[in-house]
Parts: sequence; C-alpha cells; structure tokens
Amino acid sequence: MKNKIYLLAFVSLIIISLESCGGNNNGAQQFPPAQVVAYTVKEGRANYYDDYPASVVALNQVDIRPEVSGYITGIYFSDGQHVKKGMKLYAIEEQLYKASYEQAVANLNVAKANLTKAKQDAERYNQLAQNDAVAKQTLEHAQADLEAAQMQVKAAEDNVKVVMTNFKNSVIVAPFDGTIGISQVKVGSAVTPGQTLLNTISSDNPMAVDFAVNEDQIERYTALLNKKTGQKDSTFSIVLPDNSVYPYFGHLSLLDRAVNPQTGTITARLIFPNSKNLLRPGLTCNVRVLNTTSASSIIIPYKAVVVQMGEYFIFEVQHNKVAQKRIDIGRSIGSEVVVTGGLKPGDEIVTEGVQKLRDNSPIVLASGNLNSPSASSGK
Repeated sequence: MKNKIYLLAFVSLIIISLESCGGNNNGAQQFPPAQVVAYTVKEGRANYYDDYPASVVALNQVDIRPEVSGYITGIYFSDGQHVKKGMKLYAIEEQLYKASYEQAVANLNVAKANLTKAKQDAERYNQLAQNDAVAKQTLEHAQADLEAAQMQVKAAEDNVKVVMTNFKNSVIVAPFDGTIGISQVKVGSAVTPGQTLLNTISSDNPMAVDFAVNEDQIERYTALLNKKTGQKDSTFSIVLPDNSVYPYFGHLSLLDRAVNPQTGTITARLIFPNSKNLLRPGLTCNVRVLNTTSASSIIIPYKAVVVQMGEYFIFEVQHNKVAQKRIDIGRSIGSEVVVTGGLKPGDEIVTEGVQKLRDNSPIVLASGNLNSPSASSGK
C-alpha cells in the first residue's frame, strides 16, 4: 500500500514538473519586435522610356543600272567610299559613244550646209520664175529639194539628241552625296540597259530610324510631331545592337500616311545625325521615347513589395506594428515601381526587413529610415 502511495506521489511530481516546463516553453516562443527600415510615401513625377524595336533606313537610296549597252571600261571609286554628287563612277565604252556623237554632229553640219544651199537655190529660182525666166518644173524641184533638206536637218538634230544622250549615259555619275556599296561588275563586264545591277548608293548623313507605333498612340505622337525640338532634346534616343546608347538625339520627322490594318500600327520616322557613320541602312536598334507623365505619381522602392498569389502587398507602419495592405502597381522604373492604387502620400511603409514580417507583427524602426526613393527616374 505504501508503494502505491509513493508511486502516485512520484507521478504527480512528474506531471507538475512537465506543466512547469511547458509554461516556460510558451514564454520562449514570444519573439522580440522585428527591426525594420521605413519609408514615407510621397508624390513625384514618373519619368521612364517606352522601348520600340526599330531599323535604320537611308533617306535616299538608289540601285545604279546602265542605260546603254556595252562593256565596262572604267571604275572610278573604291568600294564603300563616300562619294559626292556628280562624281564619275562608271564608264561604258565612253570613247565609242563619244565618236558616235561626234559623227552625228558632223552629219548635222552637212545637213545644215545642204539646207543653206537648197534655200539659196529656191530663192533664186523663185525670183527667176517671177520674170518667167525659168521653167516651172525647175522651181518645183528646187522647192522640193528645200523641203528635203529641212527634213534631213530635223532628222540629223534628232539623231544628235539620241547619240548625245547615249554618250552622256555612257558615263555614270553619283546622283547625290552618300556611300556607295561593293561593285557588282568589273572592268570588261558586259552590261545591258535596265537589267544589270552595277551598284547601290545610299545617303549617309542624316539617317532615318523607322519604328511601329500602336494606333492608340497616334494622338500622342502627333503632338510630339508638332512640338518644336532642338538638337539637345532627349525625347528620342536609340540603343545600338551592342547595348550602347547612340551619342546623338533624334527628332520625329513624320508619321506614315496610313495605319497598317493587319497590325494596327503606324510607322513613325526619326532623323538622327550620322557624321561618324555609325548608323548603316538595315541596322537593327531599339528606340527609346522618354515618357514624362503629366500628373504626379506615387513611386516606391520595389523591394517594399511582397507578391502573393499574383497580388501585390506592402507592410504599412501603424504605431509599433505593421498591417499588411494590398496595392495596385504600374510600370517598373529601375529599382522602383509606380503605385496606381492602395497608397497615399504620407503613408509609412516598410522597405527593409519585409521578409521577417506578418500581418500585425510588432516592429522597431531602425535608424536610417528612408524619406525619398532611391532613384527619381528610370533610364
């Protein structure tokens, strides 16, 4: 009997000890307040870039083809050379066409001499006929010879024009200032009018950059088109294929005449200076259009945002604890994001220590709280 009493007393003591230990564990689970950094929400202007894929286009470009047949007898440029308007590029049997032209001029001079003689004969026989001193048939023959001489002169003049045109076309010159490509023919190559491609020349300064704009942006770009901008206006810039930013700004030159019904876009054209010849026709690049919103926006550091199930939340500071609050966000601008709903100026939110928090978590504000975003604009 005594053993049972001792056993019950021992079990009771163990139970009391366990309950005491359990109470101590519950006390250990109460974590201290999390140390966080907060930021006071303010309004600001959201400056960012709209990006568009684009391609470089020459303002003037033409394929050079011969207008006379023959063999190439001279090439007067280097492939890829910058040429000036009127510079001699190719010769196509120039001496042969020159000789034909000189022969045609000589034939014209002979025809003019024959016309002068026919005029004199006709005038003389006409005077004699007035005095009945010559046969009527002789007068008629003289007048016929005059008419024939006049037609021969006309035919010779037409022939000179044709031969002169061929002679001029036997020498091909640059139609404008620009860069000429790699010659498609060599000296001695036979060429055919309108068929043989000799080369291609394109203007190189300034250059155009074309990109497609959605039709709902026509009003915005029409306003930009009507806006007077200077060379230092940074609204339009381009990023080259090596991700470097082109060192010069451009200006909006035109919007195409019509919207493409298949894509719902309209082509916009920018003009950029190209004194260093960095832009070449066909080059792909990205157009950056500075988008400055007219109204003030709320911009916060993106690190303050928590994403849960596709929704966005922040922790708002409320005295010595935080409240989880859902927000609507807009465009990201570098390390910041535009908030379109859920916050107002003056609200205080947590920007560092977010990962430690839950709704209603106690907090302690650390020194170094933020009063402004880390950056005011994205670039």
